[in-house]
Amino acid sequence: MESREAGIERLYPKIWGRMSARYYYLHQLRKQLERVISLYVRHSPHQLIADYGCGNKPYEPLFAPFVEQYIGLDLAYNTKADVTVDPKGVIDMPDATVGFVLSTQVLEHVEDPKAYLKEAHRILAKDGNLILSTHGYWMFHPDPTDFWRWTSTGLKKIVQEAGFEVVYFEGILGRSSMGLQLFQDGILFKLPKFARPVLSIIMQPLIIFFDKIIGSKSRNEDACTFILVAKKV
Repeated sequence: MESREAGIERLYPKIWGRMSARYYYLHQLRKQLERVISLYVRHSPHQLIADYGCGNKPYEPLFAPFVEQYIGLDLAYNTKADVTVDPKGVIDMPDATVGFVLSTQVLEHVEDPKAYLKEAHRILAKDGNLILSTHGYWMFHPDPTDFWRWTSTGLKKIVQEAGFEVVYFEGILGRSSMGLQLFQDGILFKLPKFARPVLSIIMQPLIIFFDKIIGSKSRNEDACTFILVAKKV
C-alpha cells in the first residue's frame, strides 16, 4: 500500500519525480475533481463523504474542507480505512448514511462492478451523489487485480442500471494524447528506473500538446479516464 507521502505526490505530481510518467494525467484528474467539488460538493447540504476503496486517501485534502466528515472504506488489510468492506464487497454501514460516495480508479479493480455500484447506492442518502472515475484506455495495472475497461456508453449504462442518474460526465486525455501515453508506457518500464524521468520529460509535453490541440472534440466519447457524477434516484 502506498505511503501518505506517495498520495500527496499523486495529488501534486512533479515533472521530475516518482509520478513524472503520469504528470499531465494526474494534473487533469485533480482539476476535474476540483471542478466536481465546485459544482456538487462545496454548497451541498450533505456533509458526509465515503471514499469507497480509499487506499491511502490521496484526494482527502481536496474534499475534506467542504464536508464535516471524510470516511475511508476499504478491505480489512488497509489500516488507513475507517470502515471495513468485507471480501464480498459489503460495507459495514447502514442504508442511506452518506451524502457522497467517492470512487477514484477503483471500479476497474473490483470483481463484481455491479455489486460494487449497488452497495454505493445503498449507503447513499436520498439525492446523494456518486463521484466516480475509472479507465477507458489504460495499461494493465493489477492492484491486486485488474478486470475492466469501459467505453463512455458502457460506463453510463452500468451506473444507470445500479439506480443512478448521470448528471455530469467528462473524459480525461483523448485519443491522440492517450495513444502517446500508452506509447510512453510501452517503452518506460523497459528502462532502468533512473532513466524513466528522462523519457517522461520528452513525452509529457507532447501529450499535453496533442490533448489541448486535438483531443477536446472526442474526449467525452473516447478517453483514458472518465469522471462522472451520478445522483441516487
